[in-house]
Amino acid sequence: VQLQASGGGLVQAGGSLRLSCAASGRTFGSYSVGWFRQAPGEERTLVAAIMWDGGRTYAADSVKGRFTVSRDNAKNMVYLQMNSLKPEDTAVYYCAASKAPYYYTASGSTEADFGSWGRGTLVTVSS
Repeated sequence: VQLQASGGGLVQAGGSLRLSCAASGRTFGSYSVGWFRQAPGEERTLVAAIMWDGGRTYAADSVKGRFTVSRDNAKNMVYLQMNSLKPEDTAVYYCAASKAPYYYTASGSTEADFGSWGRGTLVTVSS
């Protein structure tokens, strides 16, 4: 599975953005997807995840209630809707597919749980 994130940009605090993750591969529908972010000088951390069929989702405490992850397997797409953005949300955002099909982890997931990474998209939130 190959992934590519897009939709980043510059937005004022309180604004919204929707990131998209386009996937290739006929087996995309069997892989969970995670959204990670990495701010300058910081580690890459998981902010949201969605099970292969969309049946379960996860959002980190820092974004819970503001970010929503969804997917459309018919279109091989995963989305991250980001509302009420804060300057501390500024980072490069990446989408990644789980390391194996029908594999899902949420809280406590690390990069090791994901096997395919797309190029990131930069989100900048101004105050």
